[in-house]
Amino acid sequence: MRNIDQYPKSIKKAVRYIKQDASIEQLQAIQKLIEYAIERRISTFKKTS
Repeated sequence: MRNIDQYPKSIKKAVRYIKQDASIEQLQAIQKLIEYAIERRISTFKKTS
């Protein structure tokens, strides 16, 4: 895994929020959102390959 400093500022802020401030409900919602976005991106890659 890459060092967090190599990611965009928005990712660093999101990770900081997850680590420090998010409630369990927010963590579950964030997890679903990120999993959905990753799956869509992977399927896009597979379609173009």
